[in-house]
Order: sequence, then structure tokens, then C-alpha cells
Amino acid sequence: METSKSFKKLIHRGSEFLNCQYPIICGAMTWISEPKLVSAVSNNGGFGCLAAGNAPVDILVKNIEETRSLTDKPFGVNLITIAPSYREHLAMLKDQQLPYVIFAGSFPRDKEIAIAKASGAKVLCFASTQSIAERMIRYGADALILEGSEAGGHIGHVATTVLIQQVLFEFGHRLPIFVAGGIGTGKFIAHAMLMGAAGVQLGTRFVMTKECNVHPNFKKAFMRANARDAVATPQYDSKLPVVAVRALKNKGMENFGHLQLKLLQEMGEGKIGRVQAQEEVEKYWIGALRRAAIDGDIEDGSLMTGQCVGLLKKEVTIKELITELITDADNELGVMKAFFED
Repeated sequence: METSKSFKKLIHRGSEFLNCQYPIICGAMTWISEPKLVSAVSNNGGFGCLAAGNAPVDILVKNIEETRSLTDKPFGVNLITIAPSYREHLAMLKDQQLPYVIFAGSFPRDKEIAIAKASGAKVLCFASTQSIAERMIRYGADALILEGSEAGGHIGHVATTVLIQQVLFEFGHRLPIFVAGGIGTGKFIAHAMLMGAAGVQLGTRFVMTKECNVHPNFKKAFMRANARDAVATPQYDSKLPVVAVRALKNKGMENFGHLQLKLLQEMGEGKIGRVQAQEEVEKYWIGALRRAAIDGDIEDGSLMTGQCVGLLKKEVTIKELITELITDADNELGVMKAFFED
């Protein structure tokens, strides 16, 4: 689609880094970001991300190969640092020569980033606080994804608006920073990039596309939800550190609370250690998300979504979604330009 010179100038840095037409990242979602969705995003000018989740290495390699067969455009592979298969995924990089690796879940060590970069990949790391952003830059990240607590799935505890002021304004001149968390409209994309973002990452809105093969019940739950229905899980005790997860309120969220209490009791009795307990937590979320997204169990499964779920109006194609976002962002730039010229 044709866009203004101002918009082309605004997106140049992010598009050049991601080697795509528009610096709009479809965030990796376990069980959801599979080859067909990822390739459709990249084929329509965005940047798709394949979710490794906790897949066996041979399955992940198969998914990478399938994605490559469906698009000749760049895409990223998202590795979950707290997944039980993470070490095997990391070792796989040397043979796959991926153009982009995104570390998620928790935060990678400097040696792990070095392994990814040695394979030839550009590395993107999430940052949910200022100190983590500084650490990831120090460790050698090529770009950051600045994700606020409004996002879905595993989240930090600081809002996007605060992170923009703490991190984007401070470090945006040093490396590309992509903003995520609560973003659902082209208008907001325009303003985020005017503030210095190289681009944006969205997840929830891509779920509501025709190319997304989640269970119809999953999409229906999203359409019925308001922003306030997407809540974050609590941590009951510092003895069992857990990464907060934002999802729609249901029995699955209650079950996670019961699981934490059970694991804390078993830790207190010496039956399991902290690492094993944390692995059990991650296994719960991987399984619960599958039950909801793939099997359609929206009561006991996990309905991971960001607070922008309240902005959803209808299901569209990926082409329609990207066209809407780009058109609205470009139009917003025109409105602002006219305002300052008057």
C-alpha cells in the first residue's frame, strides 16, 4: 500500500533492522504462532515469530523448515528460557542459521546471547524493567522488545507508558527498541514511533485473524471480553518465584493458585526443590494454554491475552489487519502534521 514520505521515514529504522516492509512484529504465542500464521504475517509485510514453546527439537526444526517453505521473507524464532527444552533449543541454533532469535520467558545469560549471535542471528531480548534493559544491552542484544504489563502471557510488572519513559527515551538512540504491551491500533503505533520506537509488537490482535488456527471457542472468549477481564496471576510466596501471566479470568486461573499452594507445601516438606517447582509451573501453563487454544476448553484452559482484548471488534484477515494498522498510523501522522502547520 502507498504511504506518506513521513511514514516511510518513521518506519525506516525498524524495517531495515527486521528486513521487512513494516516493523510490526507478531509476538510469538505458544501453540498459536505456528508456521502458517508466521509465514502469513511475513508474507503480508510484517514480521512473524515462530514459538518454540517446549517443543522437542526435531519438531521445532520441522516447524522452522515448514515456515521457510511457506515464505521467503525473514521471521524470528522465539526461545523460552524457562522451558524444560530450552537447552536443546539453544544447542540447535548452530545448525539452523536463523536470521533472528528472540529470547523470552525470562532473561538470557550473556553466554546464551553469545551462542545465538555466533550462529549468525540477530538477537532481540525482552525488557520489562530499566535494569533488565541495561543488562540485555550490556550482554550484547541487538535490539530490545520493551513489553509493558498490559501484555498477555508471561509479563513483567511495569506499565508500557512508564517503560517508554525509563528505557525508550534513555536508550532508543543506542539500538532499535520495539514497544509491546496493550497496543491494538494504528493510531497508537504512530505515537509510539514518534516517541522513538523502531516498531511495535502485537499478539492479541493477531489471534483474531482468519489465518490464526486457534479453536473457535478461544476467539469467542476474546470477543466477549473487556480489558478488565485480562488479569495477572499473583505470586503467593517469594520461596517460589513465578513469572506473572496475564489471561482472562476463569477456572484455569484459580487452578494455578491451587497449584502454587500445593508446590509451596511440597517445597516446605522437602519433597521437591525450587527449580523443579518452577518447571511444574511452566508445564502447567504450556498444558493449560493448549487446552484452551487447541482443544477449546475455555473453562480450565488458559486464555492468555493482553488488556487490548477490549479493543477487539471482529475477526479479519492478516492482510486486512496490517492494512488497517498502517493506514491508521499514516493518517494519524497526517493529522499531527496538519496540527503543527496550522
